[in-house]
Amino acid sequence: MTRGHLKWVALCCLTFGAGACAPRKETVESKPAPAPQAAPEPRKENPAMAASLECVVSVPPSVRAGEPVELRFQLTNRTAQPLYVLTWRTPLEGLMGKDFQVTRDGTEVDFKGRMVKRGNPSAEAYVTLAPGASVDAKVDLSQAYDMTQPGRYRIEFNGELMDVVEKQAEVPRSLEQLQPRPVSCPTVETAITAP
Repeated sequence: MTRGHLKWVALCCLTFGAGACAPRKETVESKPAPAPQAAPEPRKENPAMAASLECVVSVPPSVRAGEPVELRFQLTNRTAQPLYVLTWRTPLEGLMGKDFQVTRDGTEVDFKGRMVKRGNPSAEAYVTLAPGASVDAKVDLSQAYDMTQPGRYRIEFNGELMDVVEKQAEVPRSLEQLQPRPVSCPTVETAITAP
């Protein structure tokens, strides 16, 4: 009876094992079919759209004290559709606020630029980025930050776009409708040397 019982257990295991394999095969075979449907989902999610905006920031490796500290800011649309980016609080509109974290040898540098209060944006405050297109701007950081002292300066964009719109018909949006989006820009460094 023990031997018969073992045969019965072994037969059940084989039967259940074979049965368990069949659904797994069906599951594996059915996965490729939904894959084309999964591709459009990232376009609908706002964080994915923000991640699809590539940011590049650059400064000269060294500058003499008292000379301009030129920063180049570039955004590139890595999506397959046009995006409409509000230029406020980015170098695309100039330096209109404390949009960068600037430190000298680890100590925060004073912001001495102007701060702008705003009403609702106009359509002209948005820049259109076609798929694969880039927009860039150059600003002199020394006009808004105290960069007169020699030292190693670390410059980091605050990391947020005030509004990114996916449909042209929604441009412009009112202040209450703005949807800030994070954007990752590399931190850059420059050395300010004695004049």
